[in-house]
Parts: sequence; structure tokens; C-alpha cells
Amino acid sequence: MKYAVKEIMVGLGLAVIVFLALQGFDITPFLFLGVMVFLLRFMMDSRTNNKRFEMVGGHKGTTTKIPKVTFKDIGGQDVAKRELQEALDFMSMDSQIQKLGIRPLKGILLTGPPGTGKTLMAKAAANYTDSVFVATSGSQFVEMYAGVGAQRVRQIFKRVRADAEKANKSSGIIFIDEIDVLGAKRGQNTSHMEYDQTLNELLTQIDGIKVSEDIRILVVAATNRADMLDSALMRPGRFDRIVKVDLPDKDGRLHILRIHAKGKPLADDVDLDAVAKETFSLSGAHLESVMNEGAIQAMRARRSQITAGDLREAVEKVMLGEKLDRKPSDEERRRIAYHETGHAMLGERGKYGSVSSVTITSRGNALGYMRQNPEADQYLYTKNELLERIQVCMAGAVAEEVVFDQRSTGAIGDIEQATKIAKQIVSAGLSELGVVSSDLPGSILSKTVSQIIQEQELLVFDYLRSNLDQLHRISQALLEREKLSGDDFRSLMQLCA
Repeated sequence: MKYAVKEIMVGLGLAVIVFLALQGFDITPFLFLGVMVFLLRFMMDSRTNNKRFEMVGGHKGTTTKIPKVTFKDIGGQDVAKRELQEALDFMSMDSQIQKLGIRPLKGILLTGPPGTGKTLMAKAAANYTDSVFVATSGSQFVEMYAGVGAQRVRQIFKRVRADAEKANKSSGIIFIDEIDVLGAKRGQNTSHMEYDQTLNELLTQIDGIKVSEDIRILVVAATNRADMLDSALMRPGRFDRIVKVDLPDKDGRLHILRIHAKGKPLADDVDLDAVAKETFSLSGAHLESVMNEGAIQAMRARRSQITAGDLREAVEKVMLGEKLDRKPSDEERRRIAYHETGHAMLGERGKYGSVSSVTITSRGNALGYMRQNPEADQYLYTKNELLERIQVCMAGAVAEEVVFDQRSTGAIGDIEQATKIAKQIVSAGLSELGVVSSDLPGSILSKTVSQIIQEQELLVFDYLRSNLDQLHRISQALLEREKLSGDDFRSLMQLCA
């Protein structure tokens, strides 16, 4: 009806202008006035549309719905869940809080790598406290118009209170994903002060949360760049508690795999514990993708169950990418086979049983690869362990030189990794330089790194030349089969011993 009235008025206006033109009147002033009104109205409508706050992932009415995610659906984060639940208990323990004089938390910051479950934990928090859940991201507060971001901050706090009243609930959770976009250190954006104004308004709104309010509000934010956040945002009284949501350990990965295995028909040969061991450094999102890719692999093969082979293929696909149709020449295949065999032989020498697979099949950016699994999750390394890792990195190039008398460009990535490990040795004070400062001259650092790598190369040369029969036998088997499992590789090594 509103739009119909507008259309009628516009039509009448045009009819009057046409009538006046036919009567001989000069309609130029009317046309000029009409154009000015149109432009002014267009600018006002654009400004209004830009100020309109859009909620993430939902249409009108969805923000009052409590997410179905619970803490039981989140695996591998027992410490983070326990710390978060303790903070959430303050929202439902009014009498105990008042007796002890506790100030309820206003904000909780979830930090950690991407894919570790920060958003899931925020949704589970809303379910745990039976709170209204309003979700957004930091980028939705950023706008070129001055004052728009600050208004959107006010809108979201007003929205959560209104939704809680409408749903007859006493608490609401505001979840801000990627808060580093909104809460970055002030003064970094010199072009205009919109970023700083938006952050100032967020600080003001968090400070305005009162314990005595009928509707208790908790701000939960997530970021993987906590170092970028403004110190005023991180101080007590705003984001009171920082919960680290880190990559899961082996037990955590096993828990996550079991969660995502529900509803999937697994064959008898599937050992999720073995899959958890092979997936060191993968996040929960990666592990979900492993189970999903395993199911896709089974569907491609027209099998009714997911086998251990499907999951092994899925792990390699998630880690390295899909198989490629590259067809190297026979000479290149021989070089790749010796290169990967060199990696595997030194990897197995350092830690027996660590080689999981060796292949000359191209995946992602790799023409071939050797994959190792640690015996257990490891977070600290000794000097000898780091030197062994450098040997593994350089073994591919050295194997090429031993057999073909020259190296290839296929070792570029290996050299970069070896250099990174050597720099780690220097910075940790494990080199002959001893403890060094952060401003160590680049020439000294470069010389020391080169020396470390060259010393390990000589050891690799000696080992491969002493075991040349193994190198030839395993490389030949790799050329024939294209891929060797860890067990097959070790069997070949024992035959050649």
C-alpha cells in the first residue's frame, strides 16, 4: 500500500508537468527541482541501507532460536570447554554470585587456529545457558561512512535485549567472529577514524553491561590473531577470560573422528586410533573433511562401507590435495622415485616405524612425497632431533646427486624447510654461536645456517652411499608400484639389509 501511494503521487506529478508543458509554461525549474529531489532521496536511501544491520547466517526471527550444538558435539577441547563452562555458570548462579561478591564476566575471547571449533563453542555456550544467540562478524561493522560502524554496535546490543524479551529469556550471548577486524589496535588506520570510533563504541557498550539488568548479556568473540587486538579490549572488565582453543592432541583427534564417524558405515578394517595418529597437526575441520572424503571415496568405488584404504586416501587428499593428471617422463619418474626414497630412508633411520607412505603420484604442488607419522604428538625438539629433520629434508636432493650426479629443482621446498629448521636451531641457542640476540647480523645467521645444513648433507651422503643397494631396490619397487605403504617400505629395507 505504501509503495502504491508513492507510485500514484509520482504519476500525478508527471501528469501535472506534462499538462503545464502543453499549456506553454516553462517546466525547466520543475525538472531541475525533481532531479534534485531524486538525487537527495537516492543518497538518503543508500545511507539508510548501509546502516541496516544484517545478522550472519539468518533472516528475521532466527536470532532468538537457541543453536542445537552442545558441548558433547565438540571433541578434542576438554580444557577449553571446561574453562568456558565455568565462565558460563556465572550467568545462572545469581544467589551464589551475590553472596561472594563476584562480578560476572562480561566478555570471553576464544583464540586459536582456524577450524578448531571456536564458533561451535560459542553456539554450545548459548545452548548451555539457554540464552538468545546473536552472531555476527567483525567485517560487518566496518563501513566507509563515518558513524555507521558505531551505530551497528549499538544496534546489536539493542537487538539482543529485544530478542531476549521477546523469547522471555533472562540472558543473551553476542558472538563476534573475526573480532580482529573490529578490535584492531587503534591508530593504525590513518585515513579516517571510523575503525577507532567503532571500537570505542564496542568498549562503551561492554562497559555498560550491568549485573543488575534483567537481561544479562555476555559477549563472546573469536579470533586467530589475538596479537592484533587493542589492549583496551583485552583488559579485565571487558574480555575477562581468554580461552585457548588449540589444535587437538591424539586423544582429541580420536574423539573428533568418532563424532564425525556417527552415521557412517565403517568396515571392520578401520582403526580410528590409527587415523588419529596419522593426522598430527590437523584441526577439527580437517578431521571432519577426512571422514567426509573417506565416504566420498567409498561412494566412487561403489562400496557400501568406508574402508581403511578410503580413509588413508582421504588423509592424503586433505593434507596434500587431489591427485593430478601430470605425466612426468620416464627419466623424471626415476628421479622422483630416488628423491622420495632418499627422504624415506633417512626418515626411517631417524625414527624406526615413522614412515607412513611413499609415492611418486602427483598431488597438489608435489610430484611425489613421503609422509611420516610421529610416534606421539611432540611439542619440544632437541638439537639432535632437529638435525635429523634437516637430514630428512636434504636426503632427496642428495639421493639425486648420488645416482644422477646432479640435483634438480624438485628440492626447492626441501631446502626452504631445512633452512627454517636451521634458523630455529640458531634462535633456540643450540648452534655453536650459543645464545644469540634477535638482532643477529644477517651475514652471521646465513653463514651459520649454511654450515649446519652442509654438515648434515655430508652425513646423508655417507649413509646413502653405504646403503646404495637399498636405495636402488626400493626406488625400483616404487617405480613399479607407484606407492609403498610404510610396512611395505620397511619390508624392502629389511630384505636389502
